Amino acid sequence: MNSIYLDNAATTQVRDEVIDTMADVLKSNYGNASSTHGYGRSSKSIIESCRKRIASHFNALASEIVFTSGGTEADNLVLKSAVKDLKVTHIITSKIEHHAVLHTVEQLEKDYKIKVNYVAILADGTIDYNHLETLLESTDKTLVSLMHVNNEIGTILDLQRVADLCKSRDALFHSDSVQSVGHYHLDLQAIPIDFLAASAHKFHGPKGIGFVFIRKNSGLKPLIHGGMQERGVRAGTESIHDIVGLDTSLALAYENLESEMAQVKSLKSYFVEQLKTQIEGVKFNGCCSDSENSTYTLVNVCLPVSEANAPMFLFQLDLKGIACSKGSACQSGSAKGSHVLTQILSEDDLKKPSIRFSFSIYNSKEEIDAVVETLQTLINTTAS
Repeated sequence: MNSIYLDNAATTQVRDEVIDTMADVLKSNYGNASSTHGYGRSSKSIIESCRKRIASHFNALASEIVFTSGGTEADNLVLKSAVKDLKVTHIITSKIEHHAVLHTVEQLEKDYKIKVNYVAILADGTIDYNHLETLLESTDKTLVSLMHVNNEIGTILDLQRVADLCKSRDALFHSDSVQSVGHYHLDLQAIPIDFLAASAHKFHGPKGIGFVFIRKNSGLKPLIHGGMQERGVRAGTESIHDIVGLDTSLALAYENLESEMAQVKSLKSYFVEQLKTQIEGVKFNGCCSDSENSTYTLVNVCLPVSEANAPMFLFQLDLKGIACSKGSACQSGSAKGSHVLTQILSEDDLKKPSIRFSFSIYNSKEEIDAVVETLQTLINTTAS
């Protein structure tokens, strides 16, 4: 095989149907949605139809969906407005969040002198819910920001449990759900979450478009100022073709969720079993080998390779035509190790290469076999 793409947690292949729909809109619906003439009204109608359909997947109101450039902007909008406009003085988060949350919280702590607490992480990568409950005993105006599915090790947060706990303590709850939207059903009437971030390119849609769910009457104010687009919450001329791409990819994801989940889950299970039987000494970081407690879309494995050979291992896989990653794609150019794995691995295991492999409907068992064989060859070569 010439190339194998197993980095779907970083981004996914866009579905052909999504590309076709976007191309049609680019050609035929180029009016500015803020214009009052027919071209503008047509574009506005398309956007609002998309908004209603997207909201329907989550049992939410159309007015609670605000389009953004993706998950990072959505996270920034919520966190910064919560402090500036909702007068939050205390944020509870974890040290395994995406940097879109961590770096924003660090900046808010510096600029506004807010109190920040980090909930403890257990050895399997899950949060310590008892510690979270203790932290919520604070009388300060509090926002909890915890991701639904961890993008590096796949740990799943119990959204219902955290949302109910926050509600009982009168705390706001924000979740970066970029890795779960389009992969899991979420009923936002049943789960009393206040804010949720999503990004289309994680579920076979285009890059540069996402949305933030903002619970009705939250009081959140804009991060980007300008015109009155998105009901005044997010200024800037809407990218109609991207919004249509988001809508189409999300609709297809949920229309085919059960069958596609079974397909991808089968690939992950097969990969895990092949690694266990074919590579002696392999370890699975966190609980990623457990399909019940981690997402079905990825595994993060610590390979039996010496510290001297670890730095080049990912590069060697790339030379063999295998695309995977050492962690979040947003930090892949950094010389630093994974901030997530630092929280759960021993010093010895941190010196070995840990690789994230993530799957989609466009992968096959034949590709899995080829990857396992390549891993065996590289490990044996470095050992000799």
